[in-house]
Amino acid sequence: MSDRLSYEEKKSLPDSVFGLPERREYPMPDAAHVRAAEAYFRYCPDDLKPQLARAILQRAHEFGVDVESPVVLSYAGQ
Repeated sequence: MSDRLSYEEKKSLPDSVFGLPERREYPMPDAAHVRAAEAYFRYCPDDLKPQLARAILQRAHEFGVDVESPVVLSYAGQ
């Protein structure tokens, strides 16, 4: 899988791999996309940041990714 997901690839992903599943935003099907979600976290609406932060940490744990952003960690309550 490349760094960029095509529309068809994104459409075929289950809701469970998205940081914001109800909006189908921030797909994290692999470690590279977990890092991308961390990098683009600042663009998330403020009211959804806690939910996205927790999802990033959960997916990061599954893929063995170290989340380094203090902002993501603080929104996740870490």
